[in-house]
Amino acid sequence: MKKVTGIGGVFLKAEDPKKLTDWYSENLGIQKSEHGAIVFEWANAENPNEKGQTVFSLFKKDTGYFGKKKTDFMMNFRVENLEELLKDLRSRGIEVEEKTEEYEYGKFGWIIDPEGNRIELWEPT
Repeated sequence: MKKVTGIGGVFLKAEDPKKLTDWYSENLGIQKSEHGAIVFEWANAENPNEKGQTVFSLFKKDTGYFGKKKTDFMMNFRVENLEELLKDLRSRGIEVEEKTEEYEYGKFGWIIDPEGNRIELWEPT
């Protein structure tokens, strides 16, 4: 079982997320999705018919979404089998948050690395 298949996204904190997202769009030509995030689409190198996405999104400076540690970023990694990976990580003694979430675009879970950084794991649909 592969554990991580790629970077699913990079998330940064900003004083004014909408304004900064607009800046990236206007100055770097990066188009926003309907949800306000910047989405890069690509084809899987092993299977060119399989499409993927990497998200760049900005959050309010005071968000709690990045976890308890005071950090200005959070990584999201794409995974093949979230449920099995979370079980494996728990068995290794890694801090795994109990809550998972599921949306039309995939399943999400979170772990905490040894330095307290919250890492988001995403199994795309």
